[in-house]
Amino acid sequence: MALSRVASPSPLNLLKPLSSYLSLRRRSLSSLSTEPLTVDTSLPFTTHRCDEPSRAVETSAAELFSFFRNMTLMRRMEIAADSLYKAKLIRGFCHLYDGQEAVAVGMEAAITRKDCIITAYRDHCTFLSRGGTLIEVFAELMGRRDGCSKGKGGSMHFYRKEGGFYGGHGIVGAQVPLGCGLAFAQKYSKDETVTFSLYGDGAANQGQLFEALNISALWDLPSIFVCENNHYGMGTAEWRAAKSPAYYKRGDYAPGLKVDGMDVLAVKQACKFAKEFALKNGPIILEMDTYRYHGHSMSDPGSTYRTRDEISGVRQERDPIERVRKLLLVHEISTEKELKDIEKEVRKEVDEVIAKAKESQMPEPSDLFKNVYVKGLGVEAWGADRKELKATLP
Repeated sequence: MALSRVASPSPLNLLKPLSSYLSLRRRSLSSLSTEPLTVDTSLPFTTHRCDEPSRAVETSAAELFSFFRNMTLMRRMEIAADSLYKAKLIRGFCHLYDGQEAVAVGMEAAITRKDCIITAYRDHCTFLSRGGTLIEVFAELMGRRDGCSKGKGGSMHFYRKEGGFYGGHGIVGAQVPLGCGLAFAQKYSKDETVTFSLYGDGAANQGQLFEALNISALWDLPSIFVCENNHYGMGTAEWRAAKSPAYYKRGDYAPGLKVDGMDVLAVKQACKFAKEFALKNGPIILEMDTYRYHGHSMSDPGSTYRTRDEISGVRQERDPIERVRKLLLVHEISTEKELKDIEKEVRKEVDEVIAKAKESQMPEPSDLFKNVYVKGLGVEAWGADRKELKATLP
């Protein structure tokens, strides 16, 4: 990445800190500077039926510092979730996001909380970027009442309506038509906001995705389709599942953009461009070229269909956190010690929140009957033989 200073200041849409846990005392004055900087993206954008965004991305020392801190927090959170799962404190399905942090953080830096995001089951970090808290994350993962879904959703069903985050969906590709509905509501309300519908390369072949794209284009909805291409749908490489793995071109009549999803600034620039485009012209597809370090889920070791050398190679050459670290060091925004201190703080605070989440109570068994039917209908729950009335629901 190339970096230069811009003479005239301009307003920045800075990513707000994800958590109040992190102290500001270790920040240097230079790291908090809001003087505008211009950083070139690592790679050019590749386009389909649209103009190319500028590779020169406006940022600041403070924003770069926040990118490092937020992605480090996400990385540590996911590694901790891995340990909790292996300790059997997290049960059921669990899909981790480490390696893909730049997509969540860069996207949030380009939009507002009035814009909507809906995603699949790899949702922990997106929830955090939308204003969720660590305690809500870990409590939900462990099925506790203090979780974002009251312990009833688990890893795949995070939700935060007040932050414009609509899940967290376990059915492959099913979130995309719902995102289309969110975009329809936004256009109907004329509130100048957009919806980002995230899905993986494994879901890119789903028929419902193309149905949603068709209606979005037909009605010019402010809908942005984001394919997080981490190159493996479960254990299947993209080239084995897709005749045309150029997912940004899949819309045919809809424009598309391929983005280096391991470059947080490229993601920010692409999402800013996509929002402006969608508000004027309708849907656009963003293909985020990214990579997951863990297996597809906790039952997948992640090394039977790819080599360990491949994984370590991506870590060494493309890791999103290390890219920002290099920028901070090379341009003397932060010192190595400051960044190490941030990593230590993050580790400590994640451990403290996990301890607190473990103290949260489990839901009552009767909670299983809540949020199922509309209240006040007097619905009755019977035994399997229809002879014993088990409960009358509120």
